[in-house]
Amino acid sequence: MKYVSTRGGTRGVKTERGFCDILLEGLAPDGGLYLPTHYPQVDETTLTRWRGLPYAQLAFEVLSLYIDDIPAADLQRLCEATYTEAVFGTPQITPLKKLYDGPSPVYLQALSNGPTLAFKDMAMQLLGNLFEYELARRGEQLNILGATSGDTGSAAEYAMRGKQGVRVFMLSPHGRMSPFQLAQMFSLQDANIHNIAVEGVFDDCQDIVKAVSNDLDFKRRHRIGTVNSINWARLLAQVVYYFAGYFQATQSNHERVSFAVPSGNFGNICAGHVARMMGLPIAQLVLATNENDVLDEFFRTGTYRVRATSETHETSSPSMDISKASNFERFVFDLLGRNGARVKELFGAALTRDGGFTLTATEFAPAADFGFVSGRSTHADRLATIRRTWQEAGVLIDTHTADGLKVALSHLQAGVPMLVLETALPAKFAATIREATGQNPEPPPALRGIEKLPKRFTVMPPDVAQVKQFIQQHCAA
Repeated sequence: MKYVSTRGGTRGVKTERGFCDILLEGLAPDGGLYLPTHYPQVDETTLTRWRGLPYAQLAFEVLSLYIDDIPAADLQRLCEATYTEAVFGTPQITPLKKLYDGPSPVYLQALSNGPTLAFKDMAMQLLGNLFEYELARRGEQLNILGATSGDTGSAAEYAMRGKQGVRVFMLSPHGRMSPFQLAQMFSLQDANIHNIAVEGVFDDCQDIVKAVSNDLDFKRRHRIGTVNSINWARLLAQVVYYFAGYFQATQSNHERVSFAVPSGNFGNICAGHVARMMGLPIAQLVLATNENDVLDEFFRTGTYRVRATSETHETSSPSMDISKASNFERFVFDLLGRNGARVKELFGAALTRDGGFTLTATEFAPAADFGFVSGRSTHADRLATIRRTWQEAGVLIDTHTADGLKVALSHLQAGVPMLVLETALPAKFAATIREATGQNPEPPPALRGIEKLPKRFTVMPPDVAQVKQFIQQHCAA
């Protein structure tokens, strides 16, 4: 399997790459994102063979379709070392919990049983093992640069802490995460972990990551890689739990299911898009946003309009306070028939010049064929959904999952189970849970009192040059 850039490649640069090359590279040299040259097709015979497999074995089967430059025995060992009950607290890894019965039953797919209590662990734990394996094989080191609006940072740092050959430089918006999220990151004292609190919003952090990654000389000189979902390996790992959820919710391969996904950077739901393109019987991919509704606006109108910093709302589902959805470029690439030149025009020139773009009617028309529907949720909606789920189902959900559930309930189809992807445990957003229910969600014993631990971080303005200097100094040290 080879990989190509969504922007068609750069003249004089090899356009097709192997998996292990893009694993360590992140963004393509032309500023685009990598995607496989094609999506392997999964037929009914394969679905039958995969049904009932343990999660680690299912992960190996899915990943093997996209990874041919890691020996099969090594890849299987990496999957088995990652997806264990010891790490995720349950042998099912992503078990389903029924919230509502009826003609269209609604399930919660638990993705937040990992070490940082967020769905990002599902991919990040594997990514850490893949990085360590490939760097050891090459005898190289990697400096990971990432941006987080809340959960990516802690998931990456917990996955990479103590890993040989890896340093992490994580950017986050100063003062815009929950106290629990902040403590998870800033309390880590590992020498290979560096936290930078940027005086701005998440989009400022993400812009810095892209700017550094687009400086090819600096990127190569300092071996810069990424763990954000712009890294294809992370998105690929997330494809697995769509298959796992489908198999748990159905009895035969002739049934369809829908997935509701709280969406900020479009990575989580983009993995669902990949699973659907592979042939998984998905009826709908329900995209849910908070008040930062850039993606909902696109699926309603065909217009992608990035919001200014002053327009980006600070909400009670902060991991979705995003107005530039990096992974969205991957979907548009597929929507436009993989026209790299057109994608480059839209996400390069038009986005820079106009702050957005509107697809033509012809370009936007096929969007319905990809199964996407969308909706938005507000703080009042979150409170009502959290309260209702607690009172009616006896289940506490976090604020982001509440956004997903609220929108899911408006897109139910008779006879089609709806799986709402859980994004985090409610303890990470205790203040809003208390506001909604009066309950005080407790974190697991190992993380209680984490907010009181000493913190180590550096505050910095949203300045690319200063971030580069910080990286350079710590690499030299």
